[in-house]
Amino acid sequence: MSGLRRPPRVPRAGHVAVIAPAGPVPPAQLDTGIEQLQSWGLTVSVGAHVRDTHPELDYLAGLDADRAADFVWAWTRPEIDAVLCARGGYGCQRMVGLVPWAELKSLPPKVFAGSSDVTALHTRIAAELGQVTLFAPMTASAMFTDDLPAREHLRWSLLDPAAVGKLGRGAEPITGGQARGVTVGGTLSLLAADLGLPAGHGRRPPPGSLAVLEDVTEDPYRLDGLLTHLLRSGWFDGVTGIALGSWTSCGPMPEVRAVLTDRLGGLGVPVAWEVGFGHCANQLTVPLGVSALLDADAGTLLLDEPALV
Repeated sequence: MSGLRRPPRVPRAGHVAVIAPAGPVPPAQLDTGIEQLQSWGLTVSVGAHVRDTHPELDYLAGLDADRAADFVWAWTRPEIDAVLCARGGYGCQRMVGLVPWAELKSLPPKVFAGSSDVTALHTRIAAELGQVTLFAPMTASAMFTDDLPAREHLRWSLLDPAAVGKLGRGAEPITGGQARGVTVGGTLSLLAADLGLPAGHGRRPPPGSLAVLEDVTEDPYRLDGLLTHLLRSGWFDGVTGIALGSWTSCGPMPEVRAVLTDRLGGLGVPVAWEVGFGHCANQLTVPLGVSALLDADAGTLLLDEPALV
């Protein structure tokens, strides 16, 4: 078991909050995503600044302090069962240091879901609050609003997590074999960007970790540089296995696979290819901070315990 706290699952008639910690949110897509959440029987509250745009930097969903305030609002409201991110893009690194983490430590764990740029928040929540999170489709993204399998997998992950204990689609591995460990990771470029921050914020995975990695719009040479940075830092030293997700718009897949094989194939651990999470169709929700068995030959992750209790 991971040692991280597992939040309670979302009740069938639960209450969720939607926040925008990174990039600006398409209004119509946000409305569609909220309607879809409500169709599950959930009450949906929206952060005060979710529809904001930064007055000067149009790639941000409002001011850093306001995006941080929405996160704190959602986390501290006892009636809210889950905090769902509207979209990624860029901006979580700018607001994560404005969250008063010390004030949140005494609160019970709460479901947190998002992906891509939200990796910066996943990492900080694990370090500061010691709890499991969900690397998942986001409410105002096409991978939620326009992708029924991805949306349904998130729904079951939130409402009935014991029903989604096996993840993966099956693809020829980079390095075969099986390994057990605690899932860590997210989007590769965000993990690399965190290295060198104060202790505990951009930490290397502890021994016995299973790395889950994916990215989008990073050319093969950029993937090489990001992986080399992690390798040189010792990030992979405690990793027992690696589950790779999608590499959408990162170049020709044979070239991408060649880079990943070159950089990861010599680590002496199982490396699964195309497990089915990240910026892809039918995106799977992957818990971060739970014990799991990676079967690289089958391309699957088998969770030892539900992500939520």
